[in-house]
Amino acid sequence: MPLTVKDMMEAANAVVERIDTGRTKDLVAQGALLLDVRDAVELQQTGRAIGAHHIPRAMLEFRADDALKSHDPELRKDRVIVLYCAAGARAALAGKLLKDMGYDLVYNLGGLPDWVNGGGEVTPS
Repeated sequence: MPLTVKDMMEAANAVVERIDTGRTKDLVAQGALLLDVRDAVELQQTGRAIGAHHIPRAMLEFRADDALKSHDPELRKDRVIVLYCAAGARAALAGKLLKDMGYDLVYNLGGLPDWVNGGGEVTPS
């Protein structure tokens, strides 16, 4: 039976813990990477969380694989990574992908509004 988005979301949410802004701020203060996986157009329209690194969801596999020249050195398997997108779905799917690639310390903040509603600041991109 083919996978559905619902199936993929259930699998992602089962392995990627959802955390709030307060915990995210604590983790970032300890060296975690706050990772925005939205498209560039979304960043231009709404800005990004202060201190967030940007890798579009469509490029994540290529930036996460340390065997490729396109690897992003901010992504390390020994570093905590907290992802966010617009509402949390892409962050959950991206988190599962990273876990499948051997990144164990991965969390889902949800969406940029979750960051803002929790007192997080945004900077224009």
